[in-house]
Amino acid sequence: MQSKFFVSVKEKEKIFCTELVKHGVKYETAIKAARILASGQPDELLTVDEIIIVKEACEKWSVQKKRIKRLKSLIEDLA
Repeated sequence: MQSKFFVSVKEKEKIFCTELVKHGVKYETAIKAARILASGQPDELLTVDEIIIVKEACEKWSVQKKRIKRLKSLIEDLA
């Protein structure tokens, strides 16, 4: 589904970087991964190093996001 709103590459970088850092990815890694993600390039055009940076950052983000979700659920159950 196409979005009706235009989001610049710079704004996408900020959004990705904020989310990655918020969920425990180191700032320097988050900046690199955010630039790669915001570029929108297909995997075929990325270097092996770029793919590794994004994969590791996204895995860390996913693990921490799931952890936070579980903790919130536990807190709600205790309340």
